[in-house]
Amino acid sequence: MESLPKDSLIEFNPETLQDLRKQYDLDKPGRIEEAIHILEEWVKKQNHFVVKSFPRDYLERSIIISKGSVERAKKKLDKICTFRTIFPDFFEIFDVKKSPLLDDLYGVFLPKLTKDHYRVFFLINRAKTFQTGFLDFYRYFFMQCDYIQAYDYCNGIIMVLDYTEANVMETVKWFNLTHLRESITIIREGYGMRIKGIHFVTGSKAIDAIVTIFKQVLSDKIVGRIYVHKTVEEIGEFLDKDIIPVEYGGNGKPLLELQKTNLEILTSKSVIAHISEMRKARTNETLRKMQDNHENQYSGLPGSFRALAVD
Repeated sequence: MESLPKDSLIEFNPETLQDLRKQYDLDKPGRIEEAIHILEEWVKKQNHFVVKSFPRDYLERSIIISKGSVERAKKKLDKICTFRTIFPDFFEIFDVKKSPLLDDLYGVFLPKLTKDHYRVFFLINRAKTFQTGFLDFYRYFFMQCDYIQAYDYCNGIIMVLDYTEANVMETVKWFNLTHLRESITIIREGYGMRIKGIHFVTGSKAIDAIVTIFKQVLSDKIVGRIYVHKTVEEIGEFLDKDIIPVEYGGNGKPLLELQKTNLEILTSKSVIAHISEMRKARTNETLRKMQDNHENQYSGLPGSFRALAVD
């Protein structure tokens, strides 16, 4: 692509396209086109892929989020197709406007990028109980991920999780560790999103229990990027005011307004059509050439955790 198209939900820095290509040595004439072509031809040869063709812009974004590596992009595409096959519950399309859970637990990718081109995902948890668990939220989040991967161009994500109004111990009670582990795996290995930081915001000491849960499902590297802030004002210490929603002391659009826009976009015919097409991009494991079957590799995840121990 020659330039980044305007989008109704997300924005870019003026130099985002050029900076990220240069960062991964893909700025020289013909380099990015060559990388896309190699990935495109590889996809066509994967017998186990149900879908053997993806838009070139989508492939370019896959390469960029994979640190400019075609080999990493191959693994990312293989894994997201595999995850759609072995974890189908996470990828069900549903009417996000009709989920009671999303009235009190919701998150959006904020419009503006950081100066180093990271996208911020901002979540607010006001729920007092979770009678149906978190599955609707995971489905909602992965619908957003499919949208982001079709239109965004970024280095990775920063997650801000506002628990200031949450019933933290009730949240702990309803966490399904298996689902959390699987969802983190899908985010990191399937969508290939690099997590620069996870920032919890709450004055409750009970947040230590939530952090303990996350530590059980994250790598040591990501665990080292978990931060806890006692007040919303502390968000301004690591994010520019233009990015932060206005109710958190920034100049950005209100979070509730962004959520309403997000719901409208995710229920539009064009986006539902796109997500539906992406859901077809699965694998037929009986046709995989390699001996090490990915389905077997990841089918052990549901049994990875037998009990949750919180100190």
